[in-house]
Amino acid sequence: MQARPKAEDAWLIESGARGDGVLVGRISPAGARSFYYRYTGSTGQRVRLPIGGFDPKGDGNVTFTVAQARDKARDLTALYRAGTRDLREHFVQQRRDAELADADARRAAETARREAEEREVAAALQRERRISVRALFDRWVKVELQARVGADGKRIGRKDGGKYTSEQFGRYVFPALGDRAITDVAKADLMVILDGVKAAGKLRTANVLLADLKQMFRFAQAREVVERNPLDTVTKRDAGGTDTLRERVLTVDEIAALAKLMPAARLNPRTNAAIWLLLATGARVGELMGASWAVDRVSTKVLSEAPGAADVKIGFVDLDAATWHLPTTKNEREHTIHLSDFAIAQLETLRALREVRTDVDGSTHQVPWVFPNSSLTGPVCVKSFGKQLSDRQREPEKRMKRRSKNTASLRLAGGRWTAHDLRRTAGTLMASMGISGDVIDECLNHVIESRVRRTYIRDRRPAEQATAFDALGLRLDEIISGEKAATNVVELRAA
Repeated sequence: MQARPKAEDAWLIESGARGDGVLVGRISPAGARSFYYRYTGSTGQRVRLPIGGFDPKGDGNVTFTVAQARDKARDLTALYRAGTRDLREHFVQQRRDAELADADARRAAETARREAEEREVAAALQRERRISVRALFDRWVKVELQARVGADGKRIGRKDGGKYTSEQFGRYVFPALGDRAITDVAKADLMVILDGVKAAGKLRTANVLLADLKQMFRFAQAREVVERNPLDTVTKRDAGGTDTLRERVLTVDEIAALAKLMPAARLNPRTNAAIWLLLATGARVGELMGASWAVDRVSTKVLSEAPGAADVKIGFVDLDAATWHLPTTKNEREHTIHLSDFAIAQLETLRALREVRTDVDGSTHQVPWVFPNSSLTGPVCVKSFGKQLSDRQREPEKRMKRRSKNTASLRLAGGRWTAHDLRRTAGTLMASMGISGDVIDECLNHVIESRVRRTYIRDRRPAEQATAFDALGLRLDEIISGEKAATNVVELRAA
């Protein structure tokens, strides 16, 4: 390849065996030197197959020395002798095969990568599924039970933030299953717990526990922590039995008898007034215990931060306006109760009992709560009111320690009664006077069953509610006194 360039390409040919290909050198007019392999193709024409450029220090791949080019030509000759007559197409096909092999390798690597990721996800899911019952419960409470306000302004979660449920799980579930992996819990394990609660005679507790366990497992199932809910086929009949709606209503004679029994029962004066207020307003116990005096102008937010306020519904009693306004209630809507003269008389008694509280800084102020707790810092506990009633409807031998000795002082002919039965009695009394059911529903703040009516009928009928509450107050006056009250209220009888 030392020849000098000429005006045209100069070709240098090495001799070879007859019929074989030969090494050819090319020198361009510009002086570029390169090697080719010349052979007779399958069509009988001569073909020059590029080998590479000339370089005294060739790498044997792109550039070649003369010796390297000869070695390459010998390799091509061997291939040619083996029957490959179209070397150019042969190498094109080789490149294609290499590209296909490379693509296959990339696809295999990608498949292997995805499979590794899937195995990691599966392993992570398996680790997640191995969380304990207690850990799942904590997550469920945090996500689903914690009380918070939704985008529509309504409360979501549970009013107590899952406090009651936590107590029940701590008493019945965690001792047996708290540390066990949730995926290892079978229906048989849960039925042992429910059967134990049922055997102890706590039937309603068994039903509530069943409902909460089902909810927790549905929460886990939706998040693929468990594959199925082990309690799907379990019903209340298998736990505490089918719930029966309580239908206890105090008769007129029982209300009259109650009025006579109450003085000897030695109830707290506030409890006496509370009984009559529940009958006069049909309010819920939690609403009554959360009542505050509107004249104090204390905000709902301030009152809601008081100890025990989370268990009641805060409302404002305005004696001058004869109203008791509840900004929010159990069914998440506001409600204003018209106060009859009978109800106002009870509230006047309660206003006379108001205490003055002295703060740490020495300042004093009247307590805003209608039913304050013993420390005057918040509302009285709802359960406290119920206990005063139940303690006075016991057999003497079943008296509880450090509780009222007047165990049978409030027992009535129709049997045991509760605070909620007073609300039901208020509605029943209204119905007995011919007040229409839809007005009674508004008085008791019931949600209208029909979604269409709830959406399009917004009139709460306040005037008719006021008439109904006034009629109810007069009726209670009559029952307690045993005398017909003078009134200009016309009772509306059903046709």
